[in-house]
Amino acid sequence: MIFHETKLKGAYIIEVEKRVDERGFFGRSWCKREFEENGLNPNAAQANVSCNKRKGTLRGMHYQAAPYGETKLVRCTRGAIYDVIIDMRPDSPTCRQWIGVELTEGNYTMLYVPEDFAHGFQTLEDDTEVIYQVSQFYTPGSERGIRYDDPAFRIDWPLEVRVISEKDRNWPDYSL
Repeated sequence: MIFHETKLKGAYIIEVEKRVDERGFFGRSWCKREFEENGLNPNAAQANVSCNKRKGTLRGMHYQAAPYGETKLVRCTRGAIYDVIIDMRPDSPTCRQWIGVELTEGNYTMLYVPEDFAHGFQTLEDDTEVIYQVSQFYTPGSERGIRYDDPAFRIDWPLEVRVISEKDRNWPDYSL
């Protein structure tokens, strides 16, 4: 795997390092040892699948409050997404800054999302599937969210939001 730290310290874009031959390629999409060597949380408590029927579907922005904060490793296995994270760490120099990364079935790129980051994505194609590993079990009552169009963050989504849950549409305005 090839690890690229983003401008948000602790968040990484990870590429599958392909070993190509006449059959196609082989590559590693997760390795506990490599995660540890890069100072990343190697624990995986759950693996989740998100299937999305329509282009323009938005899921997020979600995170879990301490002590149930989770890291995520996100990969698009069918279609394409615009994956967004926001640094919510109050002591971070990039607190409240966000980045967006295009993950597609063909680029074999993943996004490592540290604890205390909000995460969400928008589908860029119909019938898009996303798989993500999380380091903690989902804990009802600790889930938090930021509205996708909160003026405190001004996320520049690439498409009109066509499908979104009532809960994600109605998170309150962010305040410190």
